[in-house]
Amino acid sequence: MTVDLLLTGATGFIGAEVAAAAHARPGVRVRTLSRRTPAGRADSATVPGDLAHPRTLHGGCSGADVLVHCASRVGGDPDSVAAVNDLGTKALMEEAVRAGVRRIVYVSTAAVHGRGPFRGVRPGEAPIAPASATSRTRAAAERHVLDAGGLVLRPHLVHGEGDRWVVPGLVGLLRKLSATVAGCAALQSVIDVGTLGRAVVAAALSPHHGPGAHYVAHPNPVPASELLAAVCERVERPGGGAAIDVDTARARAAGSPRALHHLGMLTVDHWFADEGFWKDLDCAPGEGFARTFARSAPWYRSYMSRKH
Repeated sequence: MTVDLLLTGATGFIGAEVAAAAHARPGVRVRTLSRRTPAGRADSATVPGDLAHPRTLHGGCSGADVLVHCASRVGGDPDSVAAVNDLGTKALMEEAVRAGVRRIVYVSTAAVHGRGPFRGVRPGEAPIAPASATSRTRAAAERHVLDAGGLVLRPHLVHGEGDRWVVPGLVGLLRKLSATVAGCAALQSVIDVGTLGRAVVAAALSPHHGPGAHYVAHPNPVPASELLAAVCERVERPGGGAAIDVDTARARAAGSPRALHHLGMLTVDHWFADEGFWKDLDCAPGEGFARTFARSAPWYRSYMSRKH
């Protein structure tokens, strides 16, 4: 039996890995929703539609058994972010329900909980308290998905080829400080993008995972000191000699919101525990951070060499 899987965000950092994982599954027919497909020129693998313009979504979910929603807007003015993440998702869910899609999966973010600290938090234990406009709209998207009977997946830090936020942000912080930071003991939930892509598809096809919300990360949280050490060893070692303490780092990073954000990431626990997600799932959490990061390090070095 063939499963018709409709995917949004297939060209994005996470969506591209989801697409690759879905194409690798036997018996799965993959179609992608694309705003770049001119009307009247869609082929059998693409469905025209733009989340920013809900009327273009009409009929887009017809024939789909499974909808995997990876599209989101993470930058721009508040109105454009809300148009895609909130109103666009609402319209997409209405279309999915209308079309009788039997399973919906949305790739969200643990950032819907705010800035922590979170230590060993399990599903349902932390309130939804987003701290940014983007996270607020993604929390709104979650409500639309859950109201439609869908499954929400919340990764925290996602690394790997194509990442332009987590590791590049840490490198940017180290460049700003001209030093590494000592005394960073916070624990972070981390997953590499390849494993995340496979996990999303496995959850979309799983008979064991019903509606609700799950955290998706490797079961072993990564100490911030290990994140920093890996970046310094494999991507770029900062100048300046001796490591500095957190207070000194905070003073040097003053005036740079992105640097301060990543410094906060190193000093505040964001560990979300959800062993139940991997149970009975046709996908393993994969190797730990050290090995998966080592494989993507050459890409990071090349990318950051162009960002000087």
